[in-house]
Order: sequence, then C-alpha cells, then structure tokens
Amino acid sequence: MLSRVPLRLSFAALLAAAIAFSCVTPSAAQKAYDPGASDTTIKIGNLMPYSGPASAYAIVGRIEQAYFRMVNDQGGINGRRIEFISYDDAYSPAKAVEQTRRLVERDEVLLVFSAMGTPSNAAIQKYLDAKKVPQLFAATGATRFGDPAHFPWTMGWQPPYQTEGRVYAKYILATKPDAKIAVLYQNDDLGKDLLKGLRDGLGAKAAMIVAEDSYEIGEPTIDSHVLRLKASGADVFISITTPKFAAQAIRTAARIEWRPLYVQTLVSASIGAVISVAGFDNAQGLVSAAYNKDAADSQWRDDLGMQRFHAFLDAYAPDVNRTDNSVVYGYGAAQCLVEVLRRAGDNLTRANIMKQAAALQGYAPDTLLPGITVDTSPSDFHPIERLRMMRFSGDRWQLFGDVIGGELDK
Repeated sequence: MLSRVPLRLSFAALLAAAIAFSCVTPSAAQKAYDPGASDTTIKIGNLMPYSGPASAYAIVGRIEQAYFRMVNDQGGINGRRIEFISYDDAYSPAKAVEQTRRLVERDEVLLVFSAMGTPSNAAIQKYLDAKKVPQLFAATGATRFGDPAHFPWTMGWQPPYQTEGRVYAKYILATKPDAKIAVLYQNDDLGKDLLKGLRDGLGAKAAMIVAEDSYEIGEPTIDSHVLRLKASGADVFISITTPKFAAQAIRTAARIEWRPLYVQTLVSASIGAVISVAGFDNAQGLVSAAYNKDAADSQWRDDLGMQRFHAFLDAYAPDVNRTDNSVVYGYGAAQCLVEVLRRAGDNLTRANIMKQAAALQGYAPDTLLPGITVDTSPSDFHPIERLRMMRFSGDRWQLFGDVIGGELDK
C-alpha cells in the first residue's frame, strides 16, 4: 500500500520549487496579446469527461485545476493569473464541439488545453485550426494530433499510440518470437493507431497477429470479445481499451482461465482506476509501458520531482487517490503548459504559444521517468516518444529493461 513520502525539503520550499522548477526568464519584448490574455489574466479552456463512459479520466481536469490554483497562489505566470475554464463534454464528440465553441466564442480563451480523449479532440480539431486557436497538449496519443503540416494549431502530449504499438512489438519479438497474438481494440483512433504501430513494429512478422476484434464505446460489456479471442489459440493478448473495458477484460480473462502474456495498454494501466477495480489477483503478470513515475513506488522516495508532486497534493488535492496514474498525468501536463506560458513572456499571442510549444528540447517535468524528456520542434509535434516496460506484481507495477524508443517518421 502507498505510504506518505517523507519530504527532505521544507514544505514552502517544495511548493516554490514546483513553480520555479524550470523557469526561463522571458525576454523583455513589447507586450502583445490575443483574446484570452491581458496584463492580469491568461484564460485557458478545457474539456473533460466529468460524466459518461470515460469519467475515470475526470481526475485529470481536477488536478490541472488544482495545479493552476497553486501557480496563482505563488504569483501566477509572469504576474498573470490563470483562469482555467473546464467544461464537461461527457466523452461525446457532439458535446465537445458545442463546449469548444462556447470556450472560444463566449469565454474567449487564449487556447484549449488538455482536452480529454481521441473522439472529442478529433471532433474539435478542424474548428480550432480554422479559428487559429491552439489545441495544446491534447490528452490523446492519436497520431493525427502531431501533424504540423496539416494541423499547425494542434499538438498532443502523451506518447503517440503508434509509438506504443511499436514498443510492444519490439518487446514481443525479443521475448516471444513465435507468439500468436490476439488484439482487442476500441474502434476509434486509439485502437486503430495502436494496432497500426504494432503491425509496423512487427514488420515482416505481422502474421503473428492471428486474431483482431474491435468494440464500440457504447457497448455494456466486452466479455464476448474476450471469449472469441481466446478461441483463436493466441498466447499473447493485447488489450487496447479505456478503463471501464480494461477492467472488464482483465476480470473476464481470469474468469475463463485464459492466461496468455497479457499486455494492457498504458491509457488503462492505472492501479486506482483499473487494476483495483479488476482485482489485484486477476492482474498479476500483466505487462504495460510507462513514461511517468509511479507515485506509489518507493523507489522515487528521494526523487526531488516526486517530492514536489507529493507536496502539491498535500496542499491542493489531499484526498485524491495517488495510485491513479491520471493524477500524475494531470500534474505533468499542467507543468508543461506553465513552462510554455513562461517562455512566451509578454508575447501572449496564439502564434507565439505554438512557437514556444514547438521549441521544447530536453524538458523534463517532475513526473517523467529518467531518460524520457519532452522534445518538440516545428516539424515534430509528438512531445514524448520513449517508454519503459513494466510488469504488475503484488500491488504495484515494476519497471524492467531499458528505455525503448518508438519514434515515428517525421
């Protein structure tokens, strides 16, 4: 079980360090503003599934809200307070469009940050691009959100799903070169992108995939899909699922006594939101990938970044479940946005926001694993493209092996 991490720095010093962690002094340029920015305020818009089938991710929005509250308490960004406006889109593309129009046309936000999920981000991408409003650090790994040639106002944050698929392919080829692979995937860009990355990574051995089955987000259960995939005779099972369905699949595989090498994709590797729901006994031996530190892992006890993270939670979100990796995700994404806004200085135009976001090299938020950094350029809108493998044992994930790159062709 998680124990409270002892702090080696004073509480005040930790909070101040979380704000100043990677401060870049803005240049003394003439002030320039687009809608949503002023001498006193920066308006940030957000969409989050506070209700609906993906509501397990709603904690991301709450952590981001809390992080910006901490920033404001420490004096804001270059003297400006963040006004974070977050609306519920219920993981519905139609609702996402409605709420995004509200953010841009009524609330006049400077940018839309960390909108959650592939369906919602896909639904609003063309609208935001036409309006030249940054769709920054979209909370999805779909490859389409890192395409500056066609969508210069959109950038993802987490590793692309195709990158993740390539990493799993490398792992399987190295450890089970004669595997028979069955894949369960969500029928959207999440599932299709990750499956493409897997196929690309397997290359000439893509025939190792002996069965594929997709499900729709509106289905009440995926038990029948797991049963069909077991019948294929596969000895590797890759579950490309969101939290509700990931937990169902883990339980179902255990119930029918199917024990392949079980790969759970990282969007649903959360102990708090998935593993504890599925049952710890049912999850033993699962493998997945990671780019963030695990807040429950004692190996980070003396890590200064995670000490800052825990100090933040103690002060601004003391009741959250620290074993939910969405908590770590929200902190890291918010910290990265603050870094971009700091670098923008007094030039708070939408164009300069994207320019600064596309100039992050070797930037390491508190929560990223050692050896993994945020790296962008005008031609590379995929900030994180390296992962480490991990295996679930006992009550936690255990990292193993080296950092694996799965970079996409630019």
